[in-house]
Amino acid sequence: MDRRLKVVIAPDSFKGSLAADRVAAALADGWLSARPGDEVVRLPIADGGEGTLDVFAAAVPGARRRPLKVTGPDGAPDSRLVDAEWLSLPGGTAVVELARGSGLPLLGARRDPLGAHTVGLGQLLAAALDDPATRQIIVTLGGSASTDGGTGALAALGARFLDDASAPLPPGGGALSRLAAVDARGLRLAPPGGVLCLTDVDAPLCGPHGAAAVFGPQKGATPDGIRLLDGGLRRLATLLGGEPDAPGAGAAGGTGYGLAAAWGARLVPGAATVAEHAGLPAALADADLVITGEGRFDATSMSGKVVGGVLRLAAARVGEAGPVPVLLVAGQLGAPPPPGIDAALAIATLARGVAAATAEPERWLAAAAAQLAAARVDGRRAQDAARAPEQT
Repeated sequence: MDRRLKVVIAPDSFKGSLAADRVAAALADGWLSARPGDEVVRLPIADGGEGTLDVFAAAVPGARRRPLKVTGPDGAPDSRLVDAEWLSLPGGTAVVELARGSGLPLLGARRDPLGAHTVGLGQLLAAALDDPATRQIIVTLGGSASTDGGTGALAALGARFLDDASAPLPPGGGALSRLAAVDARGLRLAPPGGVLCLTDVDAPLCGPHGAAAVFGPQKGATPDGIRLLDGGLRRLATLLGGEPDAPGAGAAGGTGYGLAAAWGARLVPGAATVAEHAGLPAALADADLVITGEGRFDATSMSGKVVGGVLRLAAARVGEAGPVPVLLVAGQLGAPPPPGIDAALAIATLARGVAAATAEPERWLAAAAAQLAAARVDGRRAQDAARAPEQT
């Protein structure tokens, strides 16, 4: 009889389908259906994008959700209020997720690439600062609706962005082409423990690999709009200084740059920071294997994303046991898994199509985990359980 295994399940969300905790639960159910005697530890992870606040809330005992109505990201003068929240952790750390107040999904089907802004993020940050317990703020940058360089958030914190007549600019990245001066005298101070910005991309602020060029199209920007936004971000960088070419400066429409340049925030890889808070390194210390996953595995998955972060932590385990074997379950496999991943399954393969997998993701996640677990029961190599061709 096989010995009892300790299996750590540490997936990202399947964006647009399932949150990370539900992905982890489905994988755990599937694994235990084939190997009910194993110890399964569920540790959903995030990379700093949407859903990161929920991962912190689940991982940190004593975390408290703090609801707040904030200005939505729509650039219209009568922008509606949206329901948002921030998270208060024991010890004085506040977690603020940009997507809660300034995220692209809050616009629905509408896009406002030039007028969308991060004012809601700034209001969440202000609320966290108002709490006397706050000593440090973690800002998760992902899923933004705007390309405003974080100016909306900074304006909500007291900074003023002025045109050549010393009049305040309206919110939105499109207005930055008229930026002539920045008045930061009224900007609220960062908390004493500083600000960490969790990024899931390495993009710089400007240029062909920057915030406007790479992420502007998904926010509705036309080629002319992209040039306007990129030029505005360049004007902002000229006035604020800082490091516009730093990895992650282009995160969330340049919000990473704005918070770093004006508020002294540090840009750090999101997946590694969340994994540390969730206790993943400690869980891997005596694990027999780890299962990770995301909606689509592709060439970007190893750069700042959850799968790459889990693989690096697993490979870094030292001692007699050596690296932790890694199994990958993805919605689709858009690139061959790199060395270090023992087996990979796509639920689109098992379901014989993306539509079927998307319709019942939990069913197929459980089926994938059960198939990988069964390979451990009957002695087949894990790779043999995962060699079916991809179906798209």
